Amino acid sequence: MRLFCYSLVLLIFAGCDRASEPEEPLDIILESGSVYSGENTEPKFADVGIRGDRIVAIGDLAGRSAATRIDVSNLAVVPGFVDIHSHAVRSDPEDGIFRWPDAENLIRQGVTTVVGGPDGSSPLPISGTLDAIERNPASVNFATFAGHGSIRRLIIGDDDRAPTDEELELMRGEVRTAMEQGAFGLSSGLIYLPGRFATTEEVIELAKVAAAYDGIYISHMREEGLDVLKSVEETIRIGEEGGLPTQLTHHKIVGAPMWGSSTETLRLVDEALARGVDVSIDQYPYTASSTSLTILFPGWSLDGGREALLQRLADPEQRQRIQADIVYRIEVDRGGNDPANVVLASCPHDNTINGLNLSELLRQEEREVSKENAAELLMELVEDGNCSAVFHAINSEDVRNIMRHPATMPASDGGIEGPSERVPHPRNYGTFARVLGYYVREQQVMPLHTAIHKMTMLPADRIGLSDRGRIVAGAIADIAVIDPATVIDKATFEDPHQYAEGAHYVFVSGVAVLSNSQMTGERPGKVLRSR
Repeated sequence: MRLFCYSLVLLIFAGCDRASEPEEPLDIILESGSVYSGENTEPKFADVGIRGDRIVAIGDLAGRSAATRIDVSNLAVVPGFVDIHSHAVRSDPEDGIFRWPDAENLIRQGVTTVVGGPDGSSPLPISGTLDAIERNPASVNFATFAGHGSIRRLIIGDDDRAPTDEELELMRGEVRTAMEQGAFGLSSGLIYLPGRFATTEEVIELAKVAAAYDGIYISHMREEGLDVLKSVEETIRIGEEGGLPTQLTHHKIVGAPMWGSSTETLRLVDEALARGVDVSIDQYPYTASSTSLTILFPGWSLDGGREALLQRLADPEQRQRIQADIVYRIEVDRGGNDPANVVLASCPHDNTINGLNLSELLRQEEREVSKENAAELLMELVEDGNCSAVFHAINSEDVRNIMRHPATMPASDGGIEGPSERVPHPRNYGTFARVLGYYVREQQVMPLHTAIHKMTMLPADRIGLSDRGRIVAGAIADIAVIDPATVIDKATFEDPHQYAEGAHYVFVSGVAVLSNSQMTGERPGKVLRSR
């Protein structure tokens, strides 16, 4: 008994000695900020302590020593934003994240993580791209989905037909390989070539493979105009029958005949959630979309790929049919019923026409402005090499309605851009700042803490990044410090190469990539793998 008591006394004194030892110094303390945890809750006034790549302390850290102390009073300390739909990796291997690894257009918005491989398009194998980024790190973290369209093209090509049993098994194998290499799920682009030739059942079979690896399914739906309701139902069905979470990506309502239909699409989402289907949404906060001019072409004309399309355009009868279909799509779909609503963003064969809309280009060529002539011009541009374009055909009330939904998270559908000859969609430079500055501060569509939750913890948890998208002890120190009173997007459709304002500091894995509103040149971004 005496020995036990003596030992107990030693333990008590030993505990006191340990308690009196000074705590290990921190690398950085962010002092006196409004700290947003990433939860959908009001902020707390606190200090945030960082050591290495982790957040290690939150609270009153006045008594803690640190190599660097930064006064962030009157500023918001938020988790770094997660862009769950990004074209950071492009088809050109020398573009995007490889051309601009500092990702200034994203860092100046507070984005610290991008998720590529959307719309059914991803590199194959994904390991090659992930390894290349690891060899040449960026300022942002990078993750990716596996693209259904890329897999279909690899196995079947661009033909409008169903896969054979053997081909379907090969496609399953490609999904399996991508998931084992670190993909976070399966993306589809069922409006694009060749995904548009896939049946719902084909996609479900491949989604089941991603489900076995705890992946999600994220889809550019077949239609965002006249058949948008059917497309939402299909996306929900793929998740329900595929056994995995499903996401309507860059959800929008295209074309005046369907404006206001977001009420119905969101009703379908709510009904699915009520019966247990795990459905979510991402959205960019603009009234215009951007993609290839071939989005206005009928699906049958794209069967077989570009060479087959060119042959059809060379046939007078088929060309006339294609033109009639394009005219119809200009009237009721992405054309917004006016050729002036289609603005050329990037024409590699002729950079001098970037930024012109179809009406302006017709007048420049001394041709009458009409939908028929605009359709003919579109065919000529595709024959010359094709262009990407911006399409003004979305209603602002649908944007707000979708934005408010609890399952919606902002995402750019843009990429990593820098000043160039292109005239891209301003979403590349402004998505997250626009939500915070225009929609939250000016329009009061939602509280600031709700918007931050939608940009951080919501997308991070969607793909299982449990140590990112939040400010809690133990989380990775991906942090942005922004001024809620001044944060705003500056990029416009006419002048898109303008950086957002209002971010003062951005840290990726505890390393400052933006300090006192200046880029540091550091590139601590990590490649994130699901496994």
